[in-house]
Amino acid sequence: MPNGGLCRFNRETKMDYPCVFPQQLDKNNSRNTSDAVKMALSISTLSLLILLPHALTSTSHLAVISPQDPALPIGSSLTVVCTVSAELGLAASSLYWTLNGRRLARSTYTVLSPTELSVTLHRLNGSQQQSGDNLVCHRGSGDVLAGSCIYVGMPPEKPDNLSCWSRNTKDLSCRWSPGSQGETFISTKYILKYKLRWYGKEKECEDYNTGQPYTCYIPRDLAIFTPYEIWVEASNQLGSSSSDVIILDILDVVTTDPPPDVHVTRVGELDDQLSVRWASPPALKDFLFQAKYQIRYRLEDGAEWKVVDDVGNQTSCRLAGLKPGTVYFVQVRCNPVGIYGSKKAGIWSDWSHPTAASTPSSRRLQTGTCDPKSEEHNSTLRQELKQFFGWVRKHTYGCTNVSIKLYDQWRVWLQKAHKTRNLGQRRGKGELRGNRSTTQMS
Repeated sequence: MPNGGLCRFNRETKMDYPCVFPQQLDKNNSRNTSDAVKMALSISTLSLLILLPHALTSTSHLAVISPQDPALPIGSSLTVVCTVSAELGLAASSLYWTLNGRRLARSTYTVLSPTELSVTLHRLNGSQQQSGDNLVCHRGSGDVLAGSCIYVGMPPEKPDNLSCWSRNTKDLSCRWSPGSQGETFISTKYILKYKLRWYGKEKECEDYNTGQPYTCYIPRDLAIFTPYEIWVEASNQLGSSSSDVIILDILDVVTTDPPPDVHVTRVGELDDQLSVRWASPPALKDFLFQAKYQIRYRLEDGAEWKVVDDVGNQTSCRLAGLKPGTVYFVQVRCNPVGIYGSKKAGIWSDWSHPTAASTPSSRRLQTGTCDPKSEEHNSTLRQELKQFFGWVRKHTYGCTNVSIKLYDQWRVWLQKAHKTRNLGQRRGKGELRGNRSTTQMS
């Protein structure tokens, strides 16, 4: 962080004030040309007038701290000198030091001359705030003479875990980790850079205001069918580091919006099933791709989701094996696989908003009927349907689209089972008659 950053000067008021004091700025004209310093001074003028009246008037140009705004590794020692002008008529022995508002022990002071008082700090810990710790020289009455920011921390480690994704091929978002240690204790700048792999100019990502740390957003002007080189550079006052370069094609990292229009309905009076239908993501309607879908569902009063992975690219599904008379919450998400022939797996979208539906209660109201044959027919149909869906759960896994074709397959299987059983029975009867004839002959 450059000189002119903000230190927390008054801990009681919890306000930030410039590290660079006016008398020091006038002492070194090269500093007051900094835009950051000008901005900090314009914002903080009123606060300084209230809290630092003597720093702006009687001691202007007449006191200075050196070194000014040093940056040090954790564990270092530091000696700082406060020099006052003889015009003030102050003895160095009457001055004192504070660090972040706390008065330092006199055992750490050394009077170097009638106008110079030093303080030595040993085994410094990381700065309490990234904008630096505030070291201030006071006259005996408590008025401020001069101040300096101290930046104590670590150089940034190599950023890692860099990953990126594109929403509907229109943009690119990237995320990374600051390294294994993470905390540097001082302000560290991260810059995401990218360029087309074989040609093109190196560019910097500009939008870091995504609400998430260590992320950046590139909203437009991205090429497809051509890979990018992407990396992150980290730097602070103690050093710099760069991540590994990743190479990716936008088409290989596409995600999309959650599937819209999710509807969950009952399947007639079947008390253990629900039907789920949804629409394909509209943002990808003009793209050549093979969508994959996942469904997850949970009980209304439950916290654990059960995921169904085998939905494939269909936009409807029937959940079976549910509890009768129970409310379920259902969500769907999409993975756009193979956009324009990409061989990558794609990235799952967010889950859709939960949609609720309940299965019928297993206790049905018995309506009066005078036709026992009709009741027998209904009972036979219910039994056949139970057998059918039991076969479905056995021969298909998870969520499957129950169709007439699948019902026909079951009927074929059932007929074969009946034929096998009847053939076995006939063979058994034939063997029995053969045994009887053999017995009679003997």
